[in-house]
Amino acid sequence: MKGKYRAEFEGKKITLMRIGLLGRGVGDAAFLAENGAEVLVVDNAPKELMQPSVDALREYENITFKFGPYDLKDFTECDIVLKGAGTPQNAPEIKEAQADGVPIEMSASLFARLSGIPIIGVTGTRGKSTVTHLIHHVLKLGVDGEGILLGGNVRGVSNLQLLNEVCEESIAVMELDSWQLQGFGYSKISPQIAVFTSFMSDHMNYYNNDIQAYFEDKAQIFLHQGPGDLLVTTPTVFRLVEAYALERGLTLRGEVSLADDSSLPEDVVLKMPGTHNLVNAGLAAEVLRAMDISEEHIRAGLNSFRGVPGRLELMGAHKGVLIYNDNNATTPEATVAGIRAVAEGSNVVLIMGGADKMLDPTPLIGEIKKHVKATVLIDGTGSDSVRASITNVHDAHSLEEAIELAFREAENGDVVLFSPAFASFGMFKNEYDRNDTFVELIQKYL
Repeated sequence: MKGKYRAEFEGKKITLMRIGLLGRGVGDAAFLAENGAEVLVVDNAPKELMQPSVDALREYENITFKFGPYDLKDFTECDIVLKGAGTPQNAPEIKEAQADGVPIEMSASLFARLSGIPIIGVTGTRGKSTVTHLIHHVLKLGVDGEGILLGGNVRGVSNLQLLNEVCEESIAVMELDSWQLQGFGYSKISPQIAVFTSFMSDHMNYYNNDIQAYFEDKAQIFLHQGPGDLLVTTPTVFRLVEAYALERGLTLRGEVSLADDSSLPEDVVLKMPGTHNLVNAGLAAEVLRAMDISEEHIRAGLNSFRGVPGRLELMGAHKGVLIYNDNNATTPEATVAGIRAVAEGSNVVLIMGGADKMLDPTPLIGEIKKHVKATVLIDGTGSDSVRASITNVHDAHSLEEAIELAFREAENGDVVLFSPAFASFGMFKNEYDRNDTFVELIQKYL
């Protein structure tokens, strides 16, 4: 029911930082306006780029916009700053707001705090999307699903709009990236059930090569848990958690459950390829057991789950060549996992490339030499970092050209794997734009 959070926001001046183009920021702004807030949207991107988001909010007289360089007064002369993902913690605007005592909020943590419902939060460098959607899938099986909500880092989902769907029986399953977890740190809350799938170097361009700062953000998923709460993770990640707690003199107040592929129920046959997905499914199974879901129900759910679009998604075949879309592999380690999941000998034609995130490509280069018969590189600084180290390389200046080149190299029994290993900046608006472009282009081969 719209407006039921009106008492929380009516008459408040809220600065919403970074509206974006994915629909989340638009939904958050609309929710705040519908609940009586005076919303100022600020974004340092050009207005013409953000015009679709402006147009989507045209009906709201209590939403105004400012584009271009930020004005510090917009962050101090307000009641709340709703910080957009990807904004540095030490951004001058955020520091100025904090110095003036203005609360900093983020939409995922604000949802968790206001809804008051149980939250299953999933983070990790790799695997968080798969585990999130897998848990959500199993929980919805056999029920009407009305109370099982999916949020966090989910395409097109505004976490604040999700508040309108909360009912008494609701449970939310939320994919939480390191940026969204900063909001949990501001609010000093953690999900009642926290899942930490994996930890590897990533986003080092954002974290200025400080991997500890990256872990600090990830740690918010368990740091504020209390007695009766649960952390589900792997033995490898738990060693990092223990070291983090010991170094800071912290005591984990919640329970801990360790999981790996041995946590799977008997007779599970996953539709998702790769040994890493066995671990992902084991983590999900351990969460579901903690919720008193039966082994039979867990087994049925795991067996029926088809995977997440853009994550080793089997698109089909063309002239005996299987086509996998692994668009969301944005690190070298993720592409290594993708190659291992689909390779049989040296039968992979790999489409990869994009913007460098200051990550070491050495393990990926080694895997390419083992299993990849040809590599097609799309333009980007990341592509430049590996080109000289691999053989049988083809350069493509568009994704359409890359696909054409890949099929020239592929033969019956081969696999064309689109697994970028790098960020989407430059050639595409974002990773979703890259995914949609690939899916659209590949259709003519199916």
